[in-house]
Amino acid sequence: MFSFFKKKKYPEFWNTYVSKVENCQKYSTFENIRFVALDTETTGFDFNNDRVLSIGAVAVQANKIIVSDYFEIYIEQEVFNKETVKIHGIRRNGTETKLSEKEALIQFLEYLDDAVILAHHTSFDVGMINMALERQGLGSLISKSVDTNYIHKKMVSDSNFGKIYSLDELSEIYNVKTHDRHTASGDALITAQLFLKLLGKYRKNYALNLNDLINSHYPFS
Repeated sequence: MFSFFKKKKYPEFWNTYVSKVENCQKYSTFENIRFVALDTETTGFDFNNDRVLSIGAVAVQANKIIVSDYFEIYIEQEVFNKETVKIHGIRRNGTETKLSEKEALIQFLEYLDDAVILAHHTSFDVGMINMALERQGLGSLISKSVDTNYIHKKMVSDSNFGKIYSLDELSEIYNVKTHDRHTASGDALITAQLFLKLLGKYRKNYALNLNDLINSHYPFS
């Protein structure tokens, strides 16, 4: 009769991830923070019905992109959408080695560790990963995050603050070359480069406030 009150038992890989984030002491010093620039390719934009096809990521630390610290993975296609293949080029029977959703999440969480998630329109990528975690009976990501779109909007005039900028638009504004666009790893690298450009301008013109840029939630559109 007391089973209702028992705490849910999560697998060890999830508990390890949660423990690392909760016990991280690096967030107070900017240079010590490991950011993970993240991008996902998906079958569409519906959190409930679409699926993550690929996760790409690269680390940023101490104002440098750590190209040796990268992550790329493809996931078995439980859902297939031929229309989005035109964008990302990931086919159901493509040559990429594909893992099950659960194994992909295990490897991603191990790579992510206690890093701060960096993305363009963070809420989408994180939201899609959270839905995958939910399907595996796990909780949502608890990593802190920073959004390149949000940083840019902090620096533009009030008349433009409501505008949602695409990755292509900001890349053009900040002179970031868009190689390998619409691949998860390519877009993650573009996001990392954009972040460094934004950060340089932000630190030059504004007092750097970590609590303002880094947030433990995902409220940014």
